Amino acid sequence: MRVVLADDHALFRDGLRSLLEARGLEVAGEANDGREAVELATRLRPDVLLMDLSMPNMGGLDATRALTAQAPDVKIVILTASEDDADLFEAIKSGAQGYLFKNLKAEELLDMLDAVGRGEPGLTPALARKVLAEFARPSPGRQIKAPDELTEREREVLDLLVQGITSNRELAARLVVTENTVKYHLRNILDKLHVQNRAQVVAHAIRHGLVDVPPPEQD
Repeated sequence: MRVVLADDHALFRDGLRSLLEARGLEVAGEANDGREAVELATRLRPDVLLMDLSMPNMGGLDATRALTAQAPDVKIVILTASEDDADLFEAIKSGAQGYLFKNLKAEELLDMLDAVGRGEPGLTPALARKVLAEFARPSPGRQIKAPDELTEREREVLDLLVQGITSNRELAARLVVTENTVKYHLRNILDKLHVQNRAQVVAHAIRHGLVDVPPPEQD
């Protein structure tokens, strides 16, 4: 996996680079602000861009929007100290594939990066539930889009995604198909809904009433 780091704290980048390289990941470049992050990621086309939110010149959210438009193949994972729900929701809506806190343990971070590399959302279960709850809230005057353009199998995949089943392996097991077939259906869903990643698929499906939202888990 090739990674670009974007954070205005050089000491943090140094530590993160050492961690990633020690585990066999290639750090292809480093950016000190959002503008530089967009330029580097557009030019280097890494697998993942790990990006802070609060940076000079251009913040992480603006950089996410710009890069999603310019290089949608680059997976963006926000790595931040911000626990503000509004930042989380806006990051996902802007195109981020994941949202992680800087106080994660090293193994948790690496596991999440592996998941993102497989095309799965980089969200802890707690954050995934927050995103689900936020996008499940009805918007006044919202126009519901019927999922007629999705096939029956694609709707089954969509239902499972909203239930929180996001790994290719588990989706394949639930549907009794191969992982390659799952990837094929997922690509069709992304194309038809005009979104970039699975987190956006779930947000779009809930916001537009394409699926029944599962009841929240009880503590």
